[in-house]
Amino acid sequence: MKKGIVAALSVLFLLGGCAPTFEKQDQVVQENKSDEGEKAIIPSFQISENYYKTMLPYETSETRGVVVNDLGSRYDINEIETGLMRVAQNQFPTDEYFFKEGKYLGKETVDSWLQRKYTSKQLKDKKMKESENIGLNPVQEDGDTEPIYLAHLVEHNYLMKTEGDKVRLGGVVIALSLNSVQYETNMSSGARTVKNISNDELKQQGMKMAEEVVKRLRQKDGLKNAPIMIALYKQAPKDERVPGHFFAYSVAGNGEDSIQDWNDVNESHYLFPSPEAADAHPNDYKIFKTLKDDVEDYFPVYTGLTGQALYEDDKLAKMDFEVALTFEGKTETIGFAQHLASMITKHVPEGWDMKLTISSSDGPEALIVKKKGSKETYVHIYE
Repeated sequence: MKKGIVAALSVLFLLGGCAPTFEKQDQVVQENKSDEGEKAIIPSFQISENYYKTMLPYETSETRGVVVNDLGSRYDINEIETGLMRVAQNQFPTDEYFFKEGKYLGKETVDSWLQRKYTSKQLKDKKMKESENIGLNPVQEDGDTEPIYLAHLVEHNYLMKTEGDKVRLGGVVIALSLNSVQYETNMSSGARTVKNISNDELKQQGMKMAEEVVKRLRQKDGLKNAPIMIALYKQAPKDERVPGHFFAYSVAGNGEDSIQDWNDVNESHYLFPSPEAADAHPNDYKIFKTLKDDVEDYFPVYTGLTGQALYEDDKLAKMDFEVALTFEGKTETIGFAQHLASMITKHVPEGWDMKLTISSSDGPEALIVKKKGSKETYVHIYE
């Protein structure tokens, strides 16, 4: 097990930015069809107000791991999960609701919904019944090049505490992950072409699918009255070095089987350095460039400083830096980390929420964290 050496100007709680409280854990009963229900525990510890408490014992979804196969970019795999939690907070506050992995959509259901809709002739050729014709992607007839819009579905459940130390379902959140590009292969030459799918087309298709998803969920036991949130996610192309983003969400209230209004989600990711980041956020890019230049002056043998930034409503929400080392030696790592920490304190504004990972061919070597509202840093050296 790795041990850490803490060298810091001030020790901050790594993930949350606020001091945790350790009160007595609550034992509750999850309401279900059984008269006795199922006993569960609500931990007293919460990382921060940005994270949900999770019911224990932890129950994994039947679709666990499917996202790895369905999403084209590895950057999307984490983002669609964490981003969905951010969107969920618009309807389900973290101080009132508890997180649980989805239980209403099984693997077989998700796989069938991701298929295309078929014509009568196609059903006959595939020896399928009409009842099995439940794909959400559009029909493609011979000669057509209709895109596969829907790449994956993610389900989260949110529970709320009621009287008598009980918890019940407070709402379901579904992410529809949509392809932003269409890949086509010429069968004779083998050449592959990439066509962008417009934002308007993507939103129109996503909204249409969302209506159908809500109607189908309402037919499931336990979901006839619960609020259902549908969030639309624009998946990044396979060769992108940043993830996609959520761009819209809507909520069907208690008992509603249709969606009335949609809300925009203004999120975007940028890679530093890149021309796109320099054009869209020149002030932040200038800070990044200053930090990068200072690092190069001190340690010319390092292989580069890169960053991945999340912007919400065009404001920097978080910045994750990474530095790759070409040298070896623990003393060099410690010296390098200390210098980086001082440079972050000097150049990075208090409003930035950031972390910086120093890694080598052997894996992570050090971690530096600065929380929003502070100039101080936390430094952890891996051994």
